[in-house]
Amino acid sequence: MFTIRKGSAAIVFSLGLLAVAVRFILIDQPFVDKWSWRQSDVAAIARNYSTSGYHFATPQIDWAGNEPGYVGTEFPILPFAAALSYRLTGIHAWVGRVQAVLFFAFSIPFFFNLVRDAFDEEAAVWSLLFYGFAPLSTMASRCFMPDMPSMALSIVGLDLFRRWLSSGRSFFFWISASVLALALLIKLPTAVIGVPLAVMAFQRFGRSTFSQAGLWIFGGLVLLPSCAWYWHACRIAQTFYPYHFFGAGGVAIESLFWYWRIIRMTIGSSLTIPLALLALVGAILSTRGGSGRIFWWWGAVMVLFVVVVGYGNRHPWYRLPFVPIAAAFAGAACASLWRISSGRLLARAGVSTIVIAFLCFAFVKTEVLYDERARDLQLLGFVLKKTTPPGAIVVVADIGDPTAFYYGERKGWHFLERNGIYNGHPSDSAAAIADLADLRKRGAGYLAFYSGTLWWPKYYPEFAEYLARTAIIESDTPNYRIYRLTESLGR
Repeated sequence: MFTIRKGSAAIVFSLGLLAVAVRFILIDQPFVDKWSWRQSDVAAIARNYSTSGYHFATPQIDWAGNEPGYVGTEFPILPFAAALSYRLTGIHAWVGRVQAVLFFAFSIPFFFNLVRDAFDEEAAVWSLLFYGFAPLSTMASRCFMPDMPSMALSIVGLDLFRRWLSSGRSFFFWISASVLALALLIKLPTAVIGVPLAVMAFQRFGRSTFSQAGLWIFGGLVLLPSCAWYWHACRIAQTFYPYHFFGAGGVAIESLFWYWRIIRMTIGSSLTIPLALLALVGAILSTRGGSGRIFWWWGAVMVLFVVVVGYGNRHPWYRLPFVPIAAAFAGAACASLWRISSGRLLARAGVSTIVIAFLCFAFVKTEVLYDERARDLQLLGFVLKKTTPPGAIVVVADIGDPTAFYYGERKGWHFLERNGIYNGHPSDSAAAIADLADLRKRGAGYLAFYSGTLWWPKYYPEFAEYLARTAIIESDTPNYRIYRLTESLGR
């Protein structure tokens, strides 16, 4: 299934092994890095499966107060698999993180095949370097999140679809459809992969594409499972408090400044400047011979996706498919430049310098993503677990990050909240008092601040006076403060 020249095989194997090994560095890091809030939600769903029964169709989060907290999510196969693993391993961060690493590793040979088919073997070898070490790729493929597993499956499915078109073997048809169906179930925006699939189909069948019954059957097999699951997830979100569907509200066209910020983040932090420049060169060079067409169209639909889902793309993981696209074009650029510079030592030194610069930038930008900025929320969670009784309902001023709930093993609300969702900083003391008073009536017994919100009582003096009358400080340090709400609501 995978054939490769002997000279390239050792390089491909070494790059793949090194890329996977890098992802095992700090594999047991708690969910306190830059993407802590998203991972803590997934981890909470996994733990709630293991403690509340393995009810696959009703994933639960921790920030719905005294309600069950059923929410609409992607197909929760990853947290469910982690919950089953907890029975053997216990609850550890690495159990969730390693899933993404394994999916990434699985995708490597299929990505290599795609690039080789689009360009050549030399380009495919170079592309693995960028696919394996781009900061966004490294981060996403060691986080307890669905994005890398979904994208990895889409790459696998795309390559198998190509093989079905070229060979006609039904084996590739059924496996490709199954893999792509799972990719969409795990992360719906992966549906953009439909465009490069269509490009391949048009290249193979031309004008008769729409009359191919096999393609219609393939589309149905891929799409129908997602239609069924996401219909169910929408019903869950409509029926149960906090009436939340993960990813809802992301479809929104934003200002030019917003998109400029996304461009800067993508080039500067997610891909790195050297990779972006090489990808641009490779994209330009590929227009001459018409190679790399699927990556051109994949890139075009991703640009459209960023524009239409402007608000959702505030999260960098939504732009993860730019990594294989940029890696493919950058690999093509390096292969072309290396051939052109044959016999020219200085020119090849220049290409090597750019690649080394990419690795240096990648190390620096990835290290920033690993930064444990939610460590104080984790510490607050540990203290909540120690100082509050089991079953206590806690209100946490956490700027919408549920890490304290996860590590505290407590249910509660973000503060301020609206339908369970974090509702921003208080506009004034009256808003803070009103929200807390409402949550007290609904069963809240404790209020907690962490280092990022300890300024609230100082900034809102009337709110501080209200707390002095109606709450008792249980624990107070420079990193957190915990109040026990008293029976009397005060005046």
